[in-house]
Amino acid sequence: MVLDPDHTGDELRPETKDELMKKRSDKRNDGSRPEYDLGQLLKGGVRGKYAKRYHAGTNLVLLDPDIRKAFRSEKAVNEALRLVLQLRRVGTAKRAASERGR
Repeated sequence: MVLDPDHTGDELRPETKDELMKKRSDKRNDGSRPEYDLGQLLKGGVRGKYAKRYHAGTNLVLLDPDIRKAFRSEKAVNEALRLVLQLRRVGTAKRAASERGR
């Protein structure tokens, strides 16, 4: 590029027509290998193909705000629920024993 003598030097003008036209680069800017044509790879994709398989192994429960404040982590919620299950078993066993003793 050369400075235009009619201007203060703040503006640049192309020296040749080739500099004016943007050249297309054959190089990939995404860092992938040439044999990985993303257009072809994404062409056969199916949205939600594995969604059922994913959801089968996932349990998502939304907690109310007051419960969320009491349990700050997944681990805390799981520990509390396990305790509830143990207490249910104890309560059920005691009830069954008292009914047998009648």
